[in-house]
Amino acid sequence: MLRLLLILLVGGCIAPAASTPAPGIPESAISDGWQTLAPGLERRIIAPEAGNALSQLLVLRFDPAHYTFRAVYRPGQPLNVVQWQQELTGAAAFINANFFTPEHQILGLLVADGAVYGSAYTDRGGTFAVLDGAPRIFANARAAPAGTPEQAVQGFPMLVRDGLQAYTSAAPDRATRRTVIGQDAQGRVVLIVTPLLGLTLHDLSAYLPASDLGLVNAFNLDGGGSTLLFLAAPGEPEYFLPSRDPVPAVLAVYPRGS
Repeated sequence: MLRLLLILLVGGCIAPAASTPAPGIPESAISDGWQTLAPGLERRIIAPEAGNALSQLLVLRFDPAHYTFRAVYRPGQPLNVVQWQQELTGAAAFINANFFTPEHQILGLLVADGAVYGSAYTDRGGTFAVLDGAPRIFANARAAPAGTPEQAVQGFPMLVRDGLQAYTSAAPDRATRRTVIGQDAQGRVVLIVTPLLGLTLHDLSAYLPASDLGLVNAFNLDGGGSTLLFLAAPGEPEYFLPSRDPVPAVLAVYPRGS
């Protein structure tokens, strides 16, 4: 029933009241603070535009001391959120990752358990990489950190760089669902989705560094019809945010020791 409700809310474009949380998230989750769901895992709901529930951000924050990250890619074999959940046994969460072609081949670089796919962006966007067991996010236009990635995903544009707004283009854009990955000054990894309508890239890039999320670097992953999220927190119902389109690549998060 929960899965059906989520599909109806997201796919049916039902506009909730301003106080209504993201589909499937309890109303008590809306606050100015973080909810601790498990050691090293926190959740928060933010409305960047006061009175506009359609702009809500669902934010998850992971402490790498408690969680590990793994890119997973199925070339030419896209899956929906439920199929990915069945495939990724034990995952605490996952989001959609790289952009991809109509043939469901990823664009940019993706590294899954050391196996390298695609061609790296060198002049735009950002990279999330696990280097020597530690997650890092950096802009592709700058020198990459030393080391060989164990896991990596890429996207564009950069939204936050060195704590500042990174996307200032005046190119025409529209509000749509977004998927974002960022990292704060404590090294925590922040996953962000817009479950309902979303924001323009310019507005999102302006909002994130001005917020109290403390992001140092963040970039845009594939959004629109590709935005999806799964969350499994102890003592809570599993949360499914379905994408309109199946996707061939995700970034999964696992509790350490699992």
